[in-house]
Amino acid sequence: MLTLRTTHYALRITHHAPHIMRNLYSVLPISAFVLILAIWELLAVFSGWSPRVFPGPLLVFISMKELIADGTLIRHAVASLFRVTAGFYLAILFGIPLGIMLGRLRKFQLFLNPVIQFLRPISPLAWIPLSMLWFGIGDKPAIFLIFLSSFFPLVVSTTVAVQSINPVYFHVAANFNFTRYEVVTKVVIPGMLPAVITALRITVTIAWLVVVAAEMIAVKSGLGYLILDSRNALRMDYVMDGMIVIGLIGLLLDHVMMRLSRIEFVFWGKIASR
Repeated sequence: MLTLRTTHYALRITHHAPHIMRNLYSVLPISAFVLILAIWELLAVFSGWSPRVFPGPLLVFISMKELIADGTLIRHAVASLFRVTAGFYLAILFGIPLGIMLGRLRKFQLFLNPVIQFLRPISPLAWIPLSMLWFGIGDKPAIFLIFLSSFFPLVVSTTVAVQSINPVYFHVAANFNFTRYEVVTKVVIPGMLPAVITALRITVTIAWLVVVAAEMIAVKSGLGYLILDSRNALRMDYVMDGMIVIGLIGLLLDHVMMRLSRIEFVFWGKIASR
């Protein structure tokens, strides 16, 4: 009788185990943020710092509500997202086709690759003085900096992804007399897609970092400008509001790119690269 009861309980636990693990995976990320909030509140209460220097979570969330109510936070967030979107799409438009050509054309890679490797290590922030001289104050210098921060990683990642495709697929394409256009659309793009999407996930985070830094210098709007302006006004709660929104948008962008990697079309590339 005891054995049957034990077996019954074991079967019930086994049946509910996936649900338990799923709930655990949902709770763990939330618990990490709760722990951070608790530590933040304890530091705000017992550190001895003034609330103007180190505001607690409640004060920060109240000020965030104020910024949302008067439209300030939304306006600056939209400005930052516009610049990131424009610069990031320009990098995709020019970087991925260039990476495909570098990956497929050996002589072209030998010609251009040294220049790319020379420019790639230069920090996008080092271009701020030149971008301000060339484009003035406004959206253009920030978009230019985001383009630079995204362009070179995409070129290199796309080149490596194309070179990593199994050569057998190109031999099969040649046997079927594929045109260059068909080789690119039916072999190269599906084959490189998983690696390129991973590169996009990393690059969009870099672009988001750069836009915040650029907005502290070259523009009069955006979350970076909000943080700098709030610091000058000694509103550390507004500074933290800007930091929280930057983190939330970055988390959202990463989630979107992660979802893209799960599209069924992408899985062909994971097979093709083997």
